[in-house]
Amino acid sequence: MTDPVFRAEEITEAYAAMHARVQEHARTGDWDDFALNFTEDADYVEHAFGTFRGRDAIREWSVATMTSFPGGAMTSFPLAWQVVDEATSRLVCEVRNLMPDPGDGSLHEASNLTIMTYAGDGLFSREEDVYNPLRFMRMTIRWAKVAEAHGRLGDEGRAYLATYAGT
Repeated sequence: MTDPVFRAEEITEAYAAMHARVQEHARTGDWDDFALNFTEDADYVEHAFGTFRGRDAIREWSVATMTSFPGGAMTSFPLAWQVVDEATSRLVCEVRNLMPDPGDGSLHEASNLTIMTYAGDGLFSREEDVYNPLRFMRMTIRWAKVAEAHGRLGDEGRAYLATYAGT
């Protein structure tokens, strides 16, 4: 058996730094630099939206998705757990996607499994988010209905409800 290319500690530290930047993107609403977490030729596999190849495609998708409803409404993405497989230079984790209080104090969230492939120098060459898009949609519809009932839903959220609430 050959030694792993990257040690678990390096992979874990690189992901922790990336995750801290993601939390800052969520706080500020500025997702433009999210793509800088990846190599120039990285692949981002997103089960509802497709596969994005390269930083420019990742940037375009992440900015569009995370600055519009419902992505733009999510407040944080805490980790439930994570494991590292040194042999494949991968980190696998469960990411919680949290919505803000819709007005009644209720908690609305959905999780995804994320598979990150580390490429060195703090960068990742691949991310795959594995989740059930219908479960996410049902959660965001429930949240939007509660937010609307409490006067906390904006025009974009109302348009989302009008499009998807009958689904």
